[in-house]
Order: sequence, then C-alpha cells, then structure tokens
Amino acid sequence: MSVLGIGLAYGAATVAALFSGIPIAFALGGVATLFMLGFMPAAAVDTIAQNVYEELGSITLLTIPLFILKGAAIGKSRAGKDLYDALHTWLHRFPGGLGVAVVLACGMFAAMAGSSPATCSAIGSSGIPEMRKRGYSPGFAAGLVAAGGTLGILLPPSIVLILYAVAAEQSLGRLFLAGLGPGVLLVVLFSAYAMFHWGREYSAAAAVAEAGGPVSEILRQEHFTFAERMRALPRVLPFVLLLTGVMVALYGGIATPSETAGLGAVLALLLIAVVYGAWRLEDLKPIFAGTLGESGMLLMIIGMSLLYSYVMSYLHISQSAAGWIVGLHLSKWALLAAILLMVVVLGFFLPPVSIILMTAPIILPPLRAAGFDLVWFGVIMAVVMEMGLIHPPVGLNIFVINRIAPDIGLGPVIWGTLPFVVLMALGVVILSVFPAIAMWLPNLIYGA
Repeated sequence: MSVLGIGLAYGAATVAALFSGIPIAFALGGVATLFMLGFMPAAAVDTIAQNVYEELGSITLLTIPLFILKGAAIGKSRAGKDLYDALHTWLHRFPGGLGVAVVLACGMFAAMAGSSPATCSAIGSSGIPEMRKRGYSPGFAAGLVAAGGTLGILLPPSIVLILYAVAAEQSLGRLFLAGLGPGVLLVVLFSAYAMFHWGREYSAAAAVAEAGGPVSEILRQEHFTFAERMRALPRVLPFVLLLTGVMVALYGGIATPSETAGLGAVLALLLIAVVYGAWRLEDLKPIFAGTLGESGMLLMIIGMSLLYSYVMSYLHISQSAAGWIVGLHLSKWALLAAILLMVVVLGFFLPPVSIILMTAPIILPPLRAAGFDLVWFGVIMAVVMEMGLIHPPVGLNIFVINRIAPDIGLGPVIWGTLPFVVLMALGVVILSVFPAIAMWLPNLIYGA
C-alpha cells in the first residue's frame, strides 16, 4: 500500500476510534498498535512498552506531576475565593470592577495552578454566585470565568507549553517567558470587554428602573473602607510570594524547571498547612489522590500520543504530509493560517495535549522551513487551543462551569463564551503583527 493509502487509513482509523467513545489514550495507542501489527516488522510490537517508557523518561515531563501537585494544593484550599475577594475589594470602584476582579483572579490563579479546570472551579465557585447576586447576567458571568480559566494553558507553569517544549525540542524557559506577554494581553482584552459589557447591562438595567420596573442589583454601589482593603491583602500576599519565588527560582537560574516544579509543590503544601491549617491526613488525601489521578491520565495520553507519532514517523506519514504542505508553496502567512485553522478544527474534538503531540511531526517542519520562530508559534498555538476549551463540542471549561453552576444551562454558557473566542482570535492577530509582545522577554533574558 502507498504512503498516501496508509496515511488515509491511519487517519480514518483514528477518527473512528475517537468517535467510538474509547478513552483518548487507548484510542491512540490501539490505532498505533494495530498499524504496527499490519505494516511494521513483528519485532516492533515487542518494543511498545520500551518506546512508551523511553518517551516518558524525559526530564522535562517530570515537571508535569509536580506542577499538578502544586496546582492541586492551591486548588483544594480557599485560595481562589480569598484571591477573588481581595481583588474585588480593591477594584470595586472601577466600572465593571467585579468582572475585572474575576479576570485578574483567574490570571493570577492560573499562574499558580497551571490548570484551566482548576482555575475555573476555584474562581468560578465564588465569582459566579457573587456576579449573579450583583445583577450580572448568568451567561456573561459563566463566560467570563470560562474564558479566564483558559489562561491556565498559556501562563506558566503551563502543562501545554511543557508538552510543546518536548514535542518541538524548544527551551522550556523561553516558552514560559514567551507566554507572559500574551497572557497579559488576553487579561487586558478580557478586562476591557468585561467593563464594556457591564456598561451595556448597567444601561439596560437603568432604563428598566427609570421606566418604573424592578431595580437591578447591578445599579447598587458598593463601598469598602481603606481599612477593609488593607485587611484583604494578607489573604493573598502568601500566594503572591509563592508565585514570585517560583518565578525567581526558574528565571534567575537558581533552579531547573524540574527543580522549580518540586520547589513550588513543597512550598504550596507548606503554605496551605500554615495559612489554612491543611496538614492532617484527611486534608492531604484529596490533594494527592487528585494529583495521582490527573497525572496518570495525562501521562497515559502523552505516552500513547508519542507512540502514535512514532508509528506515523516510521511509516513516513508525517514526513510525507509535511512534504505535501511544503509542496503547496503557500505564502508564509497563508501557511500559518491553514495550520491554525486545522488546530481550531481539531479543538472541536480533542484536548490540547493530544493536538500538540499528534500534529507536531507534521506542522513543525513546514513552519521551520517558512522561517517562523517555533517558540513564538508555540504561544500562538496555545492561544488557539484556548479557544477549544470554550467552544463546543468538547469545550472542557464549559462543562466545568456547568458542574459548578448547574442552574445555568449550556446554551447561556456557550453564548457567554463566544465573545471571548473572538477576543482570542484578535489576540492571535495582534501577536502576529507584533511578535515582540511574546518574544521580547525571552530574548532579553536568554538572548535573541
């Protein structure tokens, strides 16, 4: 059979396996094993366990369970509520300050936890009820938290960027630094939209009140004294110190990424023990259980995805696909647009982890040949995959929000997230026109 025929069969088998409802790890591993039996030497099957073990033996991947442990420790505490409450206390005078506080809390929590679902759950469980209580529409409140949670795969310590660093053989330190500027850009865009949308809802509520209708809570003005604002600071200061300490250790050359992940996990556990008294076995058990469950799931997907990519490479599917893309002679930006469109479509069905490991062998060679900086592209790809977290049918963050606010239907949540999908697309355009937003910091620290 020709390489084209094998490639089409490989793709069709993958789609069939994914749509059959088989867990992603077993779907990818099963397809890879099936094609090893059919098109590779019999001895290759004997090396499956060895290949998966060697692929997972990367020192960079060691950071994943450690960062997950750090995020679990923070996520299982009241850190999300405390962070949100403190920011709301300081930003209540701003138009739409409550929404801006949610966005900033999501950004800061994402930088501590490195997980989108954890960020959605921690901030949404307190932020959504508070916004609804103060007159914000349910769809907007849910969409704001869902979009803010996506920052977990862009801001360091992002597991998605860790995997991209492995797949693209790029510096993890440079990728982490490159994610900071775009992360701040999205925080600004989301905050601006929160203020704009609040203005629309405020005007609509004011018009109803002037016409003799009910007075919405959104019209009520809140006031916090300076003393109350100062009392809110100690609730978040320890976590700001944790975030700062980890960043200094990583980018100051004091520790490697793996050592920094371990340091962050230990400090997070110490912090929740001191601040929240979470040191007993019953307090720590859900943290370690959650870490083991999520780490096992992710590492299984990673191992099977890498085996899947290995089979693609052995059968020359990825090389032929990359050669075909180069042979189209697309312009530099048309190539980028086509690849990002493919990532968006894959985001309809697959999580970011699988998208990166499955597509890297195909899309990275043409991008490198076109002269794109692969660190910059990694950040762009992360932003595009953020869209997949808040649009159907997969939309992981949508279902997280539905779990923590079950009285808000999926319809309002989806409509509430769509403006943020547009903002992320705008962010990609801005980063394409001004790549220095992502690259100035890594170039400053590591050199161009």
